[in-house]
Amino acid sequence: MNKGLLIIISGPSGVGKGTIRSFLMNDELLKLVYSISMTTRTPREGEVNGKDYIFTSKEKFEQAIGQGELLEWAEFVGNYYGTPLSVVEDLRNQGKNVLLEIEVQGAMQVREKCPDALSIFIIPPNMEELEKRIRGRHSEAEEIVQQRLAKAAGEMKMIKDYKYVVCNDDPQLAADMIALIIKRHMLNDIQE
Repeated sequence: MNKGLLIIISGPSGVGKGTIRSFLMNDELLKLVYSISMTTRTPREGEVNGKDYIFTSKEKFEQAIGQGELLEWAEFVGNYYGTPLSVVEDLRNQGKNVLLEIEVQGAMQVREKCPDALSIFIIPPNMEELEKRIRGRHSEAEEIVQQRLAKAAGEMKMIKDYKYVVCNDDPQLAADMIALIIKRHMLNDIQE
């Protein structure tokens, strides 16, 4: 059995990563499993522990960092986010393609530890549209919105570090493009 792919999808907050992920997860040919991140932030309304995130304490998260149990981790607006390494490796060894939806900082760490990772950066059609999407959530204070916009501007400079860049002007079309990229890598058409 071939080892599964490790697929990184990242991009600025509000670019539509979650929507695109939901389309990708419905394509059975991709053999995708979504790697659930661990976080210290409070669950948003409707989020379920173990499904959307693994919600944990700051102390337990810092212990995982210290013991090298995370493939990647980052801190943003006072909370930690990270990916448990053992879960990802177990899934890949089962031949499953593991999808990571992570921030730019975490993606850099993954690419260093797993150079074979397939990295895809999602960009908005423009920054005005990105701001509209972030504000449209109505889930965060203005201060957090401003922090997310400032961070997004910096993250956009990181696209050169990714193998692929996909514009999310239409989430279904963006998902279709990413699905084609994944399928080509599954067929080993592209030599790393």
